[in-house]
Order: sequence, then C-alpha cells, then structure tokens
Amino acid sequence: MRPIETSSAPDALGRNRATGALALLSFAMLIVSLDQYIVVVALPDIARDLGYSTQTLQSVISAYAVASAGFLLFGGRAADLLGRRRILVTGLALYAAASLAGGLATGPGMLLAARAFQGLGGALVFPTTLALVNTTFAEGHMRNRALGIWGGAGATGLVIGVLLGGLLTRAFGWEAVFLVNVVLAGPALVLAFVLLPADGGHQKGRTFDLPGALSVTAGVTLIVLALVQGPVWGWLSPRILVSGAAGLVLIAVFTMIERRGHDPLMPPRLLANRNLVTGVVIAFLFMATFGSMLYFLSIYFQEVLGYDALQTGGGFLVPTVVVVAASTMAGQMVTRFGLKGTLTAALAVGAVGAVALGLAISADGSYLEMVPGLMALSIGDGVVFTAMFITAATGIPDREQGIASGIASTSSGVGAAVGLAVLVLIATAGLDDLSGERLRIATADGISTTFFVVAGGIVLTLVVALIGCPTSPGPPTPAPVPYQTRRC
Repeated sequence: MRPIETSSAPDALGRNRATGALALLSFAMLIVSLDQYIVVVALPDIARDLGYSTQTLQSVISAYAVASAGFLLFGGRAADLLGRRRILVTGLALYAAASLAGGLATGPGMLLAARAFQGLGGALVFPTTLALVNTTFAEGHMRNRALGIWGGAGATGLVIGVLLGGLLTRAFGWEAVFLVNVVLAGPALVLAFVLLPADGGHQKGRTFDLPGALSVTAGVTLIVLALVQGPVWGWLSPRILVSGAAGLVLIAVFTMIERRGHDPLMPPRLLANRNLVTGVVIAFLFMATFGSMLYFLSIYFQEVLGYDALQTGGGFLVPTVVVVAASTMAGQMVTRFGLKGTLTAALAVGAVGAVALGLAISADGSYLEMVPGLMALSIGDGVVFTAMFITAATGIPDREQGIASGIASTSSGVGAAVGLAVLVLIATAGLDDLSGERLRIATADGISTTFFVVAGGIVLTLVVALIGCPTSPGPPTPAPVPYQTRRC
C-alpha cells in the first residue's frame, strides 16, 4: 500500500483522505482497546445472571486475552499478504458479530465463546491499524504525529473502558458492555471501504508460511492460557504444566521453521533491527506494569473503598483525561526530544506515580490522596504507549510493517498476561483464610505492595530505553534505507 498523499503544508496532517483514514484507524484502535477492561466492572453482574462461580469468573477476561495474544502475529502477517483493508474489515466484522453474541448470551459457554471470537477480531484489527498508519504516513515528523493520535486512542481505550463499563452497567445492565461494540464497530466497518484505498493483488513470490503461523499461534495461545489460568487452576496442576510445556515446544518448532523457510512468517533479519527489538521489549514490560494497573485499581475501588460500578467508572475519569493528552503529545515529543529522551522522562514520571499510589493506597485511604499518583502514572502510560510503537516501526519497510506490528503487539499481549499473573500472586498472597474487615485491609495492603513492584518494573523498562535508544533524535528520514543499519 502506497502512502496516501498528505497536505502540502509540511507540518500539518492536512484535511484530506489521510486525515480521514487516520481518524478511522484511531477509532478502530479505540474500539478494540476498550474491550480489554470494559467488562471488568460488569463481572459481578455477569456472575450473578449467568451463574459463574468465583473460580470461573476470571475466564471472562482470560478468554479474550488468550485468543487475542495468540493471533496477533497471524493478524499482522495476514495484513501484509492478503491486504490490510481486507483484514481490517474482516476483524471489525468478526468483532461486531462476537460482541452481539456476547450481549445475547444466556449461559457461561456462549459468553466465553463470544469473548474468544472478540479476541480473534481484535487480533486482526490491532496490528492492521498500526501497519496502515505506518504505511500511510512517511517516517519522521508526520508519522510521529499520526502515531500520537493513534496511540492516544489506544491508550485512552484501555482507561476509558472501565469508565464506560461502569456507566453502561449501571444504566442498562452488563449486556450493554458487549452491545456497545456493535454500535461502534458497524460504522467503522462501512467507513473502511470509503476512507481506505482498495488492496492490490497478492504479492508474487510471498507465501503465508502456514506451518510457522500454526506453530506460533498455537504456542503463544498455550503459553498465555497457562499464565492467565495459573492462579485459577493452580500453577502445578497438570493442565497448566502441559499447556506451558506444549507452548514452549511449539515456539521452539516455530523457531526452527523460520530459520529454514524460504519466505518465513517472521523473517530473522527483522530481529537485526535494534529499533524493533527495543520496541518489543518495552511493549512487553509496559503491558506487564502499566497495563496491569487498571485491573488492580478497579479491585481497590470496589472491594476496599466500596464503590459501585458507576463510581468505579468515575474513578477513572482523571486518568482518562491525562492519558488522552499525554498520548496525543507523545509523537511531537519524540520528534523534538528523540525516543530516548521521551521514553526515559515518561518512564521516570510513571515510576514516581506508581510509588505515590503505593503510598496512598490503604484500607483507610481516599480517592483524593490517589490523584497525584494517578496523574503521574497516566502521563507515563500515555507517552510510553505511543513512543514504544514509534520505536518498533522505525526503519521497517512498508511491505513488512504488518508483521512488525504483529510482533510488537504480540509482545504487549504476552506482557499483559505475564504481568497480571505475577502481580495477582503478589496482591493476593495470604488472603485465602481471611474474610470481612481483615480481608479488606489485607487486600489494600496487597495492592499497595503491587504498585511498589510495578514501580520497580517501570525502572527496569527505563534501563532498557537508555540502552536500546540513542541520545540524538535525528532528522526525519526522507527515503528508505536498509533497516539493519538504522537506529531509533
């Protein structure tokens, strides 16, 4: 796909087709980001109406996470080979249909199947929108600004999902958190045919690498399944051990296939791109730290402070506003200060915010005491979300932007599963035999400890940024050069 012509003004996106395409892609990213947490505040109502137990309720979240993480690489490769508009439309259609089925679910089985297909639709949409942004706008200032808007939509979706989930659950019931996706995805699907150019034919000499696609998809799916279900089934249960071991074996098989393949799913030469590797590592650590915080904040608001669904959603209003502003500004910050300067500053602010929240959270704490920490953490969240994808895309040729986006988004998906699994263990340690007020106090203490651990993880991410990115921002690159020699 050739870049769409932008405005003749060098420093403006322009009021043209590219602007419309960017708005659509950002909106599509917002839709799939919403669903990672929009269901969280509706879980108690879902459990009551559909008969979930405390042990099985987590599967409503994990079904989406497993399917999404497992198919992200597949979605990125499909976008490169089959056409990015085709894959985007397919993903949105699947997402809307699965959301409708979820809203109409009458039992746990139907809801879990809907959540899994939502995850599959999201896995097609996420890397495709990123690849389309990267191929629509030339690398440098224009792409950074565009990714700032796209990243702002994605980061906003993660936060506003909890806010919207609370409002919809309170007003219309838990079904609304699914049915709203039909209302959002339907128009986006139609607009894709209007705003995005038609895909060309299949590229000669390029294959889908079916053995590689099957092995990596199954491998990542099994590993993520073991991570998200470990706290539920028990880490030493046969199902977890078999799932984890089989996943690792399949990843090893995938590695061998890629080394020998004529047109591999994930060309090994991509891993010679320092920018991509740095972006992938940061994406993993980002979702393991920043990405897990919404879950614990929601638990704190509801189980410790006693908020209902609407109040819990309202508690995320401040983070939402800050994340929107920070994400949108991130692209311009990268252009002015470079990736290293932008990432390290944002991560330092985020780490301070995590520590501040760890100190503010207690059984007798208040929302007002949390505001400074929430604002600092949200600044880091918004800026890093955008900057890490700018990093991963730098120096990648257009024909491989889909698979590069798939690699980065897969890393973020696996990071979210790993982070949540580890942090849940920390937050819930020693809670098994407690109840009543003792349980409430211990829950607050566990979440407070979790934020201090997250601060340590953010500092580790900062070290990766310092090592992986150069100091100078460098000028925008007007023409492609071999990406093995490029630096972020």
